Amino acid sequence: MVLQKNVLFSGTIKENLRWGSENATDEELIKACKLACADDFIQQFPDKYDTHIEQGGTNVSGGQRQRLCIARALLKKPKILILDDSTSAVDTKTDANIRRAFLEEIPDTTKLIIAQRISSVQDADRIIVMDGGKINAFGTHEELLKTNKIYQEVYYSQQKGSGADE
Repeated sequence: MVLQKNVLFSGTIKENLRWGSENATDEELIKACKLACADDFIQQFPDKYDTHIEQGGTNVSGGQRQRLCIARALLKKPKILILDDSTSAVDTKTDANIRRAFLEEIPDTTKLIIAQRISSVQDADRIIVMDGGKINAFGTHEELLKTNKIYQEVYYSQQKGSGADE
């Protein structure tokens, strides 16, 4: 499970990642970080994967913390991966790259994605629209765009200013 606000502990990036799989090789760490779009920013640190992370991850950004926690979860090789708004602090392009990596690299893993950003879920097999803690609708992106007022309102409000309708 990867939450919106995950916990990193005081130690190196490698140590934080190996919490997902204590025997993971350096190659496995790098692969998981590439899938989670974390390798690029890690390579920018002078000590790379040996960079020290402060308690709670206070010396990395929210988006970097989220990507490290996604990589850590991937190292567990889960059959089910629950992502609870776990890409809320990354830009839409990075979010799309992470989802593409999931589709290509872990196709047999069941992914439950909880998100407020429609682009994070629009390629899902099924989407559940919640309203006031209750299920309001259930279907594919295309079905919900045609039939569900809440989904339509959220979708079109998120498209404004994104350049998607230009």
